[in-house]
Amino acid sequence: MLMHHGIGLDRFNSLSRRRAIHALYACCCNVTWAQKIADGRPYPGHEALLTAAVAELHALSAVDLERVFDSCAHQAVSRHGVPELAPIVRARLVELLGPEEGYPDY
Repeated sequence: MLMHHGIGLDRFNSLSRRRAIHALYACCCNVTWAQKIADGRPYPGHEALLTAAVAELHALSAVDLERVFDSCAHQAVSRHGVPELAPIVRARLVELLGPEEGYPDY
């Protein structure tokens, strides 16, 4: 479970850079990736953030990808590449943000 579970896009966009990197690191276990995604804020919507996240996965070196799989991708996959990692990272980002429509007020 992520420490920053369901914080919403607005709150994510307003986090300090340090806190955003910390939250993102839990999604991908790579500081460089987390810094690039944090520095891309503010994101206008969930899909913009998810698209940027996958694009930055493609920028990771083979060594970095292997480290990500070793550190935080616990699902069994046949290969250690971006196509296998992208759904894992997207799911963690969705968990971080919560539902796009937000949570209901009680």
